[in-house]
Amino acid sequence: MSVIGCGHLGIPHAAAMAELGHEVIGVDVDQAKVDRLNAGECPIYETGLPELLARHTTSGRLRFTTSISEAAEFADLHFIGVGTPIDADGRSYDTGQVYGAIRQLAPHLDRPCTIVGKSTVTVGTTAQVTVLAQRLAPVGNRVDVVWNPEFLREGHAVEDTLRPDRLIAGVTTAEGEKAIRAVYAPILDAGVPLFVTDPQTAELAKGAANTFLGLKISYANALADMCEAAGGDVDQIVDILGIDPRIGSGGMRPGIGYGGGCLPKDIRAFTASARQLGADEAADLLRSAEKINESRTAGALDLITRTLGDHPLKGAKVTVWGANDVRESPALALARALQEAGATVIVHDPQAIATAVNRNPELDYTDDLSASIDGADVVVLATEWLEYQQADPHALVARPASPLLVDCRTAVDPEPWRLAGWKVRQLGRPGK
Repeated sequence: MSVIGCGHLGIPHAAAMAELGHEVIGVDVDQAKVDRLNAGECPIYETGLPELLARHTTSGRLRFTTSISEAAEFADLHFIGVGTPIDADGRSYDTGQVYGAIRQLAPHLDRPCTIVGKSTVTVGTTAQVTVLAQRLAPVGNRVDVVWNPEFLREGHAVEDTLRPDRLIAGVTTAEGEKAIRAVYAPILDAGVPLFVTDPQTAELAKGAANTFLGLKISYANALADMCEAAGGDVDQIVDILGIDPRIGSGGMRPGIGYGGGCLPKDIRAFTASARQLGADEAADLLRSAEKINESRTAGALDLITRTLGDHPLKGAKVTVWGANDVRESPALALARALQEAGATVIVHDPQAIATAVNRNPELDYTDDLSASIDGADVVVLATEWLEYQQADPHALVARPASPLLVDCRTAVDPEPWRLAGWKVRQLGRPGK
């Protein structure tokens, strides 16, 4: 098989397919990236991916190329894993890379094969891709197109590919379904359910899943605002709601909003799809969730200002723990807002600094946790990295002049920090 597009989706997928026993060739236009991948070097951070990549590039089961004709000659099944960023209108998917990949691949398809779309796309894309591929391919309508959306969590792509909670295949032919069942046979044999649907259901399912997660996060943030005003405890409310099997607490954690490469763009695009389909009330509901998410930076700034008390934010030294996934990172958005408000900001992250520096060079960074808080007026916890959750507050207490911790992710147990002498404020929790 081939995997076309070697980024946050394509590299883990290619490595995982090799782990399942398939012979895999990855395709990317970036020669430098291809060279690194063939050397077993991983250009992105995903748990377990460097080991998987090194193992299968060494075994010869996995290799990478810039030649799409080589991939067409090699493979009978082609995964499309290129990026679909948000379009210039800020609401829709830019599917240019998907169609570009098809235009490059299809003229080389001279025998029956299956194209499997992994990228997140607007409903109706599979039908258009099928028409394009079959028109351009020498083999014509013997090219089958299936849509098989991914449901990957940031940092868990390998685990979620090898041990997913479900698989979806949007198919139009028996041959397409047969190809998917063959590819994922070890996973299906382990009991993972496969939902065989029409393509438009498969296309909608990914956007629906991420949008619901965004709605849960936005609802938890709305509850946190109410708790801030009333003196309630949002964590207890989430626990109370989560005990209800119809609701569940997974993914319902208040904070500074959702970010990353999927949720923001998927919710925008799904909202736009609802509007285009004439489902205006659904679009209004989804847009409300977006507005709550967009307000989180201002809410976090207000909490930090109140925690500082008489100390003005302008001129304050602020440490931000966590950059997280730097694609639309709410942590970095908060860091920028703090800097624009006049604070001196330094950002620490155990994984994302190299990429964050490229995207936000105006901020200062460090990879030393203890040094990051030297002289800080306030430490802002902006992500849920275990390094922060497991940090020893007693070992860190002497570093800032006045130890203040603003936990914008409700990620730590505040009591050990308070016992170590820190003043802790958390979104939606009573302050002490």
